[in-house]
Amino acid sequence: MSSKTSWNPDQYEKFKNERSQPFFDLMEMVQPVPHGRAVDLGCGTGELTSALHKYLQTDSCVGIDSSPEMLAKAEAFAGDGLSFKSGNILDWREPEKYGVIFSNAAIQWVDHHPQIFKNLYDSLVTNGQLAVQMPMNHDYPTHTIAHEMSHESHWKNLSLGQTYEQGNRMLSADAYARLLYKLGFKEQNVSMKVYGHILESREGVVEWVKGTMLTHFKSRLSPEHYEEFVREYKKRLFAVLPDEKPFYY
Repeated sequence: MSSKTSWNPDQYEKFKNERSQPFFDLMEMVQPVPHGRAVDLGCGTGELTSALHKYLQTDSCVGIDSSPEMLAKAEAFAGDGLSFKSGNILDWREPEKYGVIFSNAAIQWVDHHPQIFKNLYDSLVTNGQLAVQMPMNHDYPTHTIAHEMSHESHWKNLSLGQTYEQGNRMLSADAYARLLYKLGFKEQNVSMKVYGHILESREGVVEWVKGTMLTHFKSRLSPEHYEEFVREYKKRLFAVLPDEKPFYY
């Protein structure tokens, strides 16, 4: 949800079904709150937020995102207690307001997780529920290669010194569990799950990250330099990934 990241809803939804499964798995862990209030942080195109609103049976559900492109798509789902507005996870805090705070594949984009989770805890009503899912694939070649390239002087200078640091902001699963305990959550379920996706070839891996991780570079480089970056990135990535069809990602 960083305002410095350029999102393309069409690129993101090329793998719509694969990206939505973690959302629904997380949603099923939450108890409905009839007539309550909920918020979806990092709502994206709003379609999944609409499903969440119906599942939770809330009177009011608001989807929050920092991307104007995503929010423009989301407006098609507004109505019947569901609304959308611009906001940023990094400084979001609305004390004692929501029965459910939900966030799928969004918090990994921002820093200061201990403070963010404190803000989320403070924004829950008594006995409220917090449901967060974050991809932890920062140790996969798709992300380690991008991280390494972002620190090379050529790309770092073109990006005005803004390197790619997702892996450095993520905590371990047990660290998140300790954090939740110290914040005061009575019950918690912190787990990791591998989601395997069968793509036609390793070319699909590049298309996948163009919709997520590579947006960091697209928003910081000129169109010409971004295309140059992707060509070099693809060359290095394919030196590591096997040329298999289909490709298991």
